[in-house]
Amino acid sequence: MIEVQSLRKQFGGRLVLRDLSFTLPDGRITALLGANGAGKTTCLRIVTGLLRADAGCVRVGGIDVARDPLAARRLLGVVGDREGLYERLSVREYLALFAQMQGLRGAQLSQSLEAVRAELELEDLWERRTLGFSQGERMKVSLARALVHRPRHLILDEPTRGLDVLAARLLRRTLLRLRDSGTSIVFSSHVMSEVLELADRVLVMAAGRLVGDDEPRALMAGCGCDNLEDTFVALAYGRAVDAARGEAL
Repeated sequence: MIEVQSLRKQFGGRLVLRDLSFTLPDGRITALLGANGAGKTTCLRIVTGLLRADAGCVRVGGIDVARDPLAARRLLGVVGDREGLYERLSVREYLALFAQMQGLRGAQLSQSLEAVRAELELEDLWERRTLGFSQGERMKVSLARALVHRPRHLILDEPTRGLDVLAARLLRRTLLRLRDSGTSIVFSSHVMSEVLELADRVLVMAAGRLVGDDEPRALMAGCGCDNLEDTFVALAYGRAVDAARGEAL
């Protein structure tokens, strides 16, 4: 479980997160939606320990991220907005390096590498250096890096960005399988069809606050909309001004 409690974050004079709170239970896929500047990426960076909140706390598997970031990161798999590949290494070498950084050795290391190679269909890329990989190939390797140590919590920032149809289908199958095995998954996306297909729950942010939190079809019904895109627009744009005014008051 990931617990976010009363997060506040300010950059300069701009308040980016305003007492943001939510809980991500195990065995569920949560989509985090919001217009550009809503605070999604800042929130995810705090959850992963890349940023510190000005106030509030995040717990991953019961571990306070600010107090023990290394222990929390061992429980997390992260696919961020940059792939961070080492282009002189082959896929096998790259994944082995990150698995070793997570403490995997010997037979456990070999088993984890073989499992992620088969799971993400990386056979054709396995011994190739990542230099010159397509965007879709780079994203697959980033996902493999996030999964190689078998984390209980997975965070993805627009994971299908740049993927072709087959790679996107593989990603969706992988996320659904991980959810069914008990993994807590949160992803940000602007692709509403993808959200509707994958998400058990949708969080909508505007001006650093939650303005929607429910199952996708329940959100649609609550807004009186017959599709998720219209629902998102109503929540993210219709309430953004109200959220900002509320902070000012």
